[in-house]
Amino acid sequence: MKDIDPSNLTTFIRYCKTLSLKDDETLIEEYKKVHSPYAFWPEITRGMQEVGIIDMEIYIYGTSLFMIMDTVADFVPDKAMKELAGKPRQSEWEAYVSRFQQSSAEATADEKWQLMERIFKLPKL
Repeated sequence: MKDIDPSNLTTFIRYCKTLSLKDDETLIEEYKKVHSPYAFWPEITRGMQEVGIIDMEIYIYGTSLFMIMDTVADFVPDKAMKELAGKPRQSEWEAYVSRFQQSSAEATADEKWQLMERIFKLPKL
């Protein structure tokens, strides 16, 4: 496991991704609950940290999810996501949350979450 202290990092890479949930209010509320601090699976968050994900936030609007993922500077997405897919309980987690998502139970996190293109950044003065 990589020991990562975000406060010591001066360089990181940010990725923004999106995913759609099924249009079902009950499922959406349950999806929110399984992502609460008391319900997440520790193996999943540990696996993310081990592949170089420093921080992650997920936001929701209707059925649209928006993820902000900060990674170590030498993060290689394809390599890291392949490694993450092989971590303990990762495939079980993906199958579990697929019932909420507009994706198949066999899809990996990288297949579900689509990378967004940044089109604007506030310029520094």
